[in-house]
Parts: sequence; C-alpha cells; structure tokens
Amino acid sequence: MQSLYSNGLENIYDEMYQTFINYEEEFQFYSKIIKKHNKENVLEIGCGSGHLAKHFIHSTIDYNGMDLSNDMVKLSQKRNPTGTFHKGDMTNFYLNKTFDSVIITARTTSYLLNNVSVQKAIKNIYSHLDKKGIFCFDFIDANRFFKLIKDGKTIIHNAETRNTTYSRTSFMKPKITKENFMFQWDAKYYEIKNKNHTLITEDQSEVRAFTINEWQLFLEINNFTVLEIIDRKSYAFDTYVVVAQKQ
Repeated sequence: MQSLYSNGLENIYDEMYQTFINYEEEFQFYSKIIKKHNKENVLEIGCGSGHLAKHFIHSTIDYNGMDLSNDMVKLSQKRNPTGTFHKGDMTNFYLNKTFDSVIITARTTSYLLNNVSVQKAIKNIYSHLDKKGIFCFDFIDANRFFKLIKDGKTIIHNAETRNTTYSRTSFMKPKITKENFMFQWDAKYYEIKNKNHTLITEDQSEVRAFTINEWQLFLEINNFTVLEIIDRKSYAFDTYVVVAQKQ
C-alpha cells in the first residue's frame, strides 16, 4: 500500500513483497506474452522496487521501468545499476521515446479511481507505443471480488525475511455510495518480535475494481483491440490480465 512507498518504508515494502510475489513466475508470465507477439522492448509502469526489472534486465528484452514514487525509483536503480528507470505518473508522463510493449503490473490499475484518469492513462500509453504495440495489464475483477468483501473481509499476510517477521492486516469493504466499483482498503503493518506486534505504519486507501466489459469499452474507444483476457491466480485474490494491441 502507498504508505510503504517512500520515507524509508520502501525498504520494508521491498522485504515484504518478496514473500508475497514470485518474481521469477511474474517474469516468465509477462515475457512469454511479449515474445509471443514478437516484441523486443517493454516499459513497466509501477515497477516498484525493481525485482521484476532485474529479470527483464538480464533477459533479451530491453527494459524501462517507471514508478510514481521517487524513493521506489531510487531503490530500483540501486538494485539494478544498469537499468533505466523513470519517475512518472501513468496518467501524465512523457518519456520522449516509444516502446513495443507496455505492461502495468501488481494491480496498479486499482489506483485509476475515476474514468477521467483511466482515459488519461490509456491515451498516454497509446502515445508511447509503436504501431501494433502491445498493452498488457492486470486488474481486480469487481464481479468476483465484491462477492468476497460485500460484508467486509479481513486478510492477514505474514512475511518472514532476514530473521524479521512482518505482518499486514487488511480490511476491505465496498463503497457503494461511489459511482464506480470502489472499495475501502485499510491496512496496518506490524513488525513482530517475541510475539509482540509493533505498528510500523497504516493506510486508509480508496481503490477501484473493474469489470471485463468496462476495460473492453475503455480500450475500444481509445483504438485498442483486445487480443486476450487471461484468468490468472495471484497473491491474495485472483485477477484478470488483458492483452490489447494498438490499432
């Protein structure tokens, strides 16, 4: 969550999420899609602390990473000295170059809270893609997810790393007063020592889920052709992955 993206807490994010996500599997998944469509380079939006970047940089696919958090960009660059990273907002960025493919990973689309921001992000990505370029991203499926959290749901993740145990307690519930499929995601992060929980930080975030039909329409009106929609298991809950091509 966002409170772990800066101010020194990005290092805790880095430690925890290595236990949540298998970055080798993530790389194999996305690189397979990129190679399937004969693309040779990629821009990853929401590159985080650079673990997925590391796999791309050591592959045959030319890689650029981008993140909204300047601290995350610095951490990615430190982890991958030969990599190319940019600070940027997916709704408003300009890199003065185009790419064969653009990916948005780790359900970062959840931070596109309204239709205006969705439109801006898609248009920006379109302008940074080569002709017939591929746009690939995952999203939280409102149809399935809201059934799980309709009465409120608490999920606890524990992460053991370098002799330290961290814990994240998340509470999620739909916000039915909003226009889109919004939900409240409140999270508390703890460090556990000798069975004692010390609160590190907490988040109170409003984020968004989508339906397949919403994304199909957004892409169609912005001159993308949907090539594939993949039902994929991922940490905490399943997602869909969309593969679309610039017309």
